[in-house]
Amino acid sequence: MKPLIAILALATFASAAPIKVLIVDGQNNHDWKRTTPVLKAILEEPGVFSVEVATSPGGGEFAAWLPKFSDYAVVVSNYNGKLWPDAMRDAFEKFVSEGGGFVSVHAADNSFPEWKAYNEMIGLGGWGGRNEKSGPYLRLRDGKWTPDTTPGAGGSHGSQHEFPMNTRTPEHPIMAGLPAAWMHRQDELYNRLRGPANNVTVLASAMSPKNKGGTGEEEPLIMAITFGKGRVLHNALGHGMEAVQCKGFAVTLQRGVEWAATGKVTQKVPADFPDATASKVWPTK
Repeated sequence: MKPLIAILALATFASAAPIKVLIVDGQNNHDWKRTTPVLKAILEEPGVFSVEVATSPGGGEFAAWLPKFSDYAVVVSNYNGKLWPDAMRDAFEKFVSEGGGFVSVHAADNSFPEWKAYNEMIGLGGWGGRNEKSGPYLRLRDGKWTPDTTPGAGGSHGSQHEFPMNTRTPEHPIMAGLPAAWMHRQDELYNRLRGPANNVTVLASAMSPKNKGGTGEEEPLIMAITFGKGRVLHNALGHGMEAVQCKGFAVTLQRGVEWAATGKVTQKVPADFPDATASKVWPTK
């Protein structure tokens, strides 16, 4: 009976419906036209997701833009631009608060400083006039992430470079099985992000070196946030092609999107996941 049970289990897994993902893009101060296809390809790689893209329309059509979020399990934002129309914002808040998943990639955390619920979803954000009125920084003090209300702007970064990412919550489903540290390819290392910082679990961080124009602080870069019944993954990595074609970025995105959608991660950590000595390119050649 055991072989039969195994066959049935495999058949059930193979027939499981894919997790439906919507990537939102169309406006960004970063090159979304190049990075969105890579994000889509990364998510299609493990065979877990089906992925569609909603690109913001131009002109008068923007005011009526309203993707049907309820058709999807998780929304991935590669968007940083004009404030979404009222109906779209209301629908998105409803979607996430009632249990939909949301994943913010890199400059999506620059978006919408005036939208209270969005800032609660991402926990921390940058630029757009954010300052101490937006909420605290998060600083690692005595092993704990501590709110820092020091006045100052929200959002900065030094020169692009490779840097090690440090796992902070190894027991979280997204991080389970990942090394304590791994190298990430050339990227903007965001620092001084600030916001409501409610219900935030820092999954991974990186030291922002002063000799690269950074803060000399460990900066939170991958975070899990709860918003109502919804799960949010905030991944501040992914500036350009070098960064999104990093094996570490790809794997944490794949695992993070599955977690945001289901609360679990079924994907195995690949044997060639980068370590603390060298970054690796995605896809593996």
